[in-house]
Amino acid sequence: MPFGRAPAMIAADQALPGRDTPLEVATTHHVTSRPIVPPWPERHELIAFGMGCFWGAERLYWSLEGVWTTFVGYAGGFTPNPTYPEVCTGRTGHAEVAVVVYDPAVIGLDQLFAPFWENHDPTQVNRQGNDVGTQYRSIVLTTTDEQAAAAVASREHYQRKLADHGFGQVATTVEPLDGLFWAETEHQQYLAKNPGGYCNHGFCQVAY
Repeated sequence: MPFGRAPAMIAADQALPGRDTPLEVATTHHVTSRPIVPPWPERHELIAFGMGCFWGAERLYWSLEGVWTTFVGYAGGFTPNPTYPEVCTGRTGHAEVAVVVYDPAVIGLDQLFAPFWENHDPTQVNRQGNDVGTQYRSIVLTTTDEQAAAAVASREHYQRKLADHGFGQVATTVEPLDGLFWAETEHQQYLAKNPGGYCNHGFCQVAY
């Protein structure tokens, strides 16, 4: 695929069929030893961030106060229970996402949005750096109306910051989370298991 050419999102009728059975995944967080599968503690909420490769994205969140657990998965597409190789073909429609389960009484949404905006380039379409494909698109997937409204407001705020510094148009979409599939165990908390592993996340443009 030519470098810099953003592939197009597939249509639902072009997606891989997937499978009826979920992938078998370890249920315990490698770093915190907390569960990465529901049920979640009472009054906790879930939100998902797609910002390129999900390995580095997850690491940004698991140590934040008020974040109860994190995991990585596939969302925003069509194929049920996809595998990593299937997602990498671009034919599932899914994005790689870092999923955050948090206590809104302890950590605010702006504290979750800040590492998202600051640690990837939201002006890139269907890629992050050398990672090219719709699975690497910039996306926020929400589970409540409050999250959705806050995410849109946050995007508008960061767009103004980018424009003030001469950067381009934000390509990030905000969508309801409709279907979430856990990634394979080897990808969960990958950079804790592989400290020298690939990660292209870091401060990118301007502070949130």
